[in-house]
Amino acid sequence: MMLHSYTPISTALASNFPSARTFFGYRTLATSSFMAESNPPARDVNQQQIAQVHCPTSHFSVLLSPTPRGARLARLLAAEWMRDHEVPYGVREAATQVVAELATNAATHRRVAGRSFRLALLGLNGVLRIEVTDTRAEDLPRAQPPCPEGDSGRGLLLVEALADRWGTALGPAPRKTVWAELDLPHP
Repeated sequence: MMLHSYTPISTALASNFPSARTFFGYRTLATSSFMAESNPPARDVNQQQIAQVHCPTSHFSVLLSPTPRGARLARLLAAEWMRDHEVPYGVREAATQVVAELATNAATHRRVAGRSFRLALLGLNGVLRIEVTDTRAEDLPRAQPPCPEGDSGRGLLLVEALADRWGTALGPAPRKTVWAELDLPHP
């Protein structure tokens, strides 16, 4: 697997057109990035011209508490968002596991009292991108061989096996983002 450095989508798309949505009692931020080009104007029943704007991306972002409950909720919210956006089953299952591992790492190893972590999902150009941002920039994750008798230490190995690409990006201090990308099958 290759490691790359990118700007986190939560930073890059923060100014897009937000709309609030509620999943499992939590308010979340869902945004869409609109292309400048649009389809030819359509007419509604009143014969008024309506511009149809093509929406090539879907974005989802939510702040969660760095607790086991927050990590579990990240997995549930991601699975629900992917079902709503009709992500193919195989990719959805792999992505759900990646979200679970990254969110658990943020809640367990990168926890800072009083600071949340952010889960962001982006579907764009045949790629599903998963980002988990926490406030421990000094502690970059790296995959390492697990201890055979240990019960932890395998999360990033799973991410590496399930994702097509993964890496880290430093954000505005003190943040860092761990991201993973899964290629979507072509229709």
